[in-house]
Amino acid sequence: MTDLTGLSPADRHRVVAAGFAEQVAATEDWSAPTAVDGWVALDVVRHLIDWLPGFLAAGGIELAPTGSVDDDPAAAWTSRSEAIQRLLDGPDAASEFTHPMVGTHVLTDAIDSVYTADVFMHTWDLASASGRESGLDPAFAEQLRTGMAGIEDMLRASGQYGAAVDVPADAGAVDKLMGFIGRDPRR
Repeated sequence: MTDLTGLSPADRHRVVAAGFAEQVAATEDWSAPTAVDGWVALDVVRHLIDWLPGFLAAGGIELAPTGSVDDDPAAAWTSRSEAIQRLLDGPDAASEFTHPMVGTHVLTDAIDSVYTADVFMHTWDLASASGRESGLDPAFAEQLRTGMAGIEDMLRASGQYGAAVDVPADAGAVDKLMGFIGRDPRR
């Protein structure tokens, strides 16, 4: 398990995207229900493919479309993650990115805080849908949970996160993060 907390945004994405790709490759039942209410395993991949282009386009960055998630989830994921990695490794990675809802940030920081974090959390969803361990870095899970706790009201109001699920006080950092975002890690 790689400690993600000290990595650059580009390197963190590389590791997180590879971890998600491992879960995609291991998924056998794309109709398996997930911890996200009403979603099956394929919906997790679809979500990560579909929402980012609109977010980036609002700040003037266009992403090429991927192949069909329904036809080949692994190929669609590879296409999307490689496109994001090219942005993070590219000559404009340190440029300003202005989004009407989140303000102005360095492009790598915007992708890291909004997208890479989402991929990290949804890795757990995809793994748990198939009864596998997610292999998520507990230090990064704690960093995310601590950072999100300060904006909890805004996150809950967005509708993107369910009500927090109570987890035991001695639960690990990944389980605490999952509980914070509305997943029951004991399911």
